[in-house]
Amino acid sequence: MVTVGSMTANVASYLLALLASRLLGPAGYSEFASLLAAQLVLAVPALALQTVVAREVVLGGSDDALRRLGTRCAAIVAVIAALLVVPVAAVLDTGVGATGAALLTAPMLVLLATEQGLLQGRGRFGELSVVLAAAGLAKVVPAVVVLALGGGPGAALAAAAIGTGTVAVGARVVAGRGAAAPSGERVAERGHRPLAGVGVAAVLRASQVQLALIALSSVDLLLTRVVLDEAQAGQYALGAVATKAAFWLPAAVGVVLYPRMANPADSARAVRSALGVLVGLGAVAVVGAALVAPLAPLLAGQDYAPVQGLLWAFALAGACLAVLQGALLSAIARERTRIALVAWVGLAVEVGLILGFVSSIRQLITVAVVTAALTAAVVSVAALRSAD
Repeated sequence: MVTVGSMTANVASYLLALLASRLLGPAGYSEFASLLAAQLVLAVPALALQTVVAREVVLGGSDDALRRLGTRCAAIVAVIAALLVVPVAAVLDTGVGATGAALLTAPMLVLLATEQGLLQGRGRFGELSVVLAAAGLAKVVPAVVVLALGGGPGAALAAAAIGTGTVAVGARVVAGRGAAAPSGERVAERGHRPLAGVGVAAVLRASQVQLALIALSSVDLLLTRVVLDEAQAGQYALGAVATKAAFWLPAAVGVVLYPRMANPADSARAVRSALGVLVGLGAVAVVGAALVAPLAPLLAGQDYAPVQGLLWAFALAGACLAVLQGALLSAIARERTRIALVAWVGLAVEVGLILGFVSSIRQLITVAVVTAALTAAVVSVAALRSAD
C-alpha cells in the first residue's frame, strides 16, 4: 500500500519534470529544477521530523506532545526560509519570487510530516499511503496547470505550495481519527520503557543525518549552473530525473521497516532486510533505465538527446543513494546518528571534485556515481555491524 502511495506521488513528480522540461525549455527548466533541489534541502527538517515522530510513537510518545513539536519545528523552518530567500536567489541566479515560493513550502511540509510520522509509527500504512499519494498529486497537479497556462517557474511553485498546505490540513484530520493502538504499547510489553517526550534537539540530530543524505542527492544538480552552461545544465537536470526515480521509488521499504528498526527486538533483522531489498531494487532500476533510454528524446525532446546514453548512470547514482538512505534510517531509529559523519565526508569530497575538475555532463555524473557508491558501501557496513 505504501508503495502504491509513494509511486503515485513520484510518478506525478516525474511527469511534472517531463512537462516542465518541454514547456520551459532547457534554460527555464534549469531554474525550476534548481529551486526544487533547494526546496528539498530546506525540507530536511520535515524528513527528520517524520522519522523522530514515528520512532517516538513506537516507544510510547504522546500524539499531542509530538504535534506541538511539529508546530515548533514548522515555525523555526518558516523563519529560516524567509531569511534564505534572497541569498539562495543570488547563489542560484534565480528570481526572488520563484525562490520564495519554493522555500516557503518547507514549513507546510514540516506540518505534513508530523501527521505522516504519527501514521507511520502506528502502522496505519493504508491511510499513510493515501496521504502520500495526495501530497504528491496536490503538489504536482496545480503546478502542471499553471505551466500549461503559460506560467513560469515562480507561479508553478506557488501553486504547488498551496496544494501542499491543503493536504497538510487534510492529513491532520486523517491522523486524528480512529487511531489504532500505538506500537509503543507493544514495545512496553516487551519491557522497554516508553519515552516521556522529545524536543527540537532530537529533530536536529536526525536532521543532520537527513541533510547529509539530501545534500548528497542534490549537490550535483545544485552545482550544474556553476560548472556547466545553461543548455548542459538543463540536460543534466532531465537526466537527474532517473536519479530521483531510482532514489525515491524504493522509499516504501524504509517507511514500512522503520518502525521495526526502532523496536529493539526487531532492529537487526529489519536493517538486513531493508538493505537487501534496496540493493535488489537498485539493480532493477539501473537495468530499466538502460532499456528505456531510447525513449528519452521522444518524451522530453531532442534537446536532451546528449544524456540518453547516460541514463543508466543517473539511475545507478540514485540506487546507491537509496541504499545509503536505508542505512542512515537505521541510524536514526537507534539514535546512532554519528554514522552520518561518513556521508558528510563524502559530500565534501564530491563538492571538491565537482568544483575542481568537472566541465562536462559525463564527468559530473561520474563523480556523483562514485561518491554515492563508496559512501553507501561504508555506511551500510557500519549499520550492519552496529545492528548485530
